[in-house]
Amino acid sequence: QVQLEESGGGLVQAGGSLRLSCEASGRTLTNYRMGWFRQAPGKEREFVAAIHWSGDTTYYADSVKGRFTISRDNVKNTVLLQMNKLKAEDTAVYYCATPIRTPTGWRSEYWGQGTQVTVSS
Repeated sequence: QVQLEESGGGLVQAGGSLRLSCEASGRTLTNYRMGWFRQAPGKEREFVAAIHWSGDTTYYADSVKGRFTISRDNVKNTVLLQMNKLKAEDTAVYYCATPIRTPTGWRSEYWGQGTQVTVSS
């Protein structure tokens, strides 16, 4: 079992920045991708970003490319999401996860509780 705990959400003005952090505990995370999904009110949960265990491969949704950066620290078992140039449409609950790529998109085996990010326009 893997436990994921997010932190770092909050309220920010459009154009601003936030950094989300996720600490993982439980079983070893070797060979797991780590990443983030988000869910806005009235919308389905969507993939945001993922990073391979080695840290040498990253994946981003088109909507956040060039603005968000994902990184991980395997010693501390943490994954970070640096979010810059935030837009109102980035407002959502952000979930730390262990993303798995499928032929139709992304899913996750484990989920955190979520952290709210609100961007005011």
